[in-house]
Amino acid sequence: EEKVPLGSGSAKKNKMQFAGANNPLWMFVDGQLNEIKGDKMPVAIHDSMPPFTNNIVDLKKGDTFYIFSDGYADQFGGPQQKKLLNKNFKALLQKVQDLPMLEQGAKIDGFFEDWRKELDQIDDVCVIGIRY
Repeated sequence: EEKVPLGSGSAKKNKMQFAGANNPLWMFVDGQLNEIKGDKMPVAIHDSMPPFTNNIVDLKKGDTFYIFSDGYADQFGGPQQKKLLNKNFKALLQKVQDLPMLEQGAKIDGFFEDWRKELDQIDDVCVIGIRY
C-alpha cells in the first residue's frame, strides 16, 4: 500500500486509488480480509481540513473490495435489538465471498432486512462491492 497526496497523478494498471472519510475500504485478497482505514474526518466542511490520504492499492484478478456507509453496521435489530456492528458485517462478507457479486448483494440485503425485522431503518445504507 502506497500513500500519495490526493490528486498527484493517476493510478497505474492493476492499481486502485482509495480515499476515505471515516470509513475504511475492506478488501478480500485470497480469502483474507485487509482493511485500509479512511482518514478520521468528515467529507463536509470541518474546522480542520487537511487533504485526504490517497491510498494506492495493488489489484489482482479475483480481489473483492467493499466501501460502505456506517448505516449498515449501526442498524439496530437481532434478538436483543442491538447494533449489527462491523464484526458481524465482516463475518457476513467472509461468508459470502465465494458467491457471484449479484448473489452477494442479495445475501447482504437479506441479512440486513432479517436483522432489523420490524424496526425502522435508522440511517442511509450504502454497500458497494466490486470483484476485480
